Amino acid sequence: MISYSSFSKIAVSIAIALTTLLATNNVCAQSETGAEQLRQFVRNSKSAEGDFVQQQLRAPKANESQDKGLKVVRETRGHFVFQRPGRFVWDTQKPFEQKLITDGKQLILWDKDLNQATFRPAGQALATTPAAILFGETSLDQNFDLVEGDERLGMKWVALVPKKNPNTKNDPPYTKISVGMSNGLPKALELIDGFGSVVLVTLDKVALNVSLPANRFTFTPPAGAEVLRLN
Repeated sequence: MISYSSFSKIAVSIAIALTTLLATNNVCAQSETGAEQLRQFVRNSKSAEGDFVQQQLRAPKANESQDKGLKVVRETRGHFVFQRPGRFVWDTQKPFEQKLITDGKQLILWDKDLNQATFRPAGQALATTPAAILFGETSLDQNFDLVEGDERLGMKWVALVPKKNPNTKNDPPYTKISVGMSNGLPKALELIDGFGSVVLVTLDKVALNVSLPANRFTFTPPAGAEVLRLN
């Protein structure tokens, strides 16, 4: 079972690709660079929902075949919902059921197997992640340098390099964040940490600017559940 810390860091970082909508048509979007597509995507979105597949990858070990590339060590599938600013649900459905929910004020992890809900302040949990600015109202370029990457897997990739902030005490959890753009939409997100671990997320069936009920980002633990509150 993935820990609260690692699950929440991955999920809130993934939210970078789930915060916006491109306003131009697909033909124009495809002719633009990855960075231009991402900027428009961030600037114009309000809400969205869709499906995701999240894979944790590693390089082959010394005693394994070296010609098959990165090896999948964990795969999860589920559904996401977001609404700017600061609200999202990252609902993992397979192989186990976990939900990460935030209403912008508190971050909640619900683990069905453990029958446990963990609450913590959203500001503290999101402060060192890309989600902190993408769910807010600040400029993408104010917090990141956007570096054009190559074209692969039918996508234009752009790397987001965090700018140095003397007011930030903690380093970002990932050393490299890349978004794969196609037709003005994020199709994949690649996260690499300081240990070389890679998380690849692909998005599908994305519905943009959807109407969401006010209670979509609230969660009440069921009777009998263990509730932990962290400061």
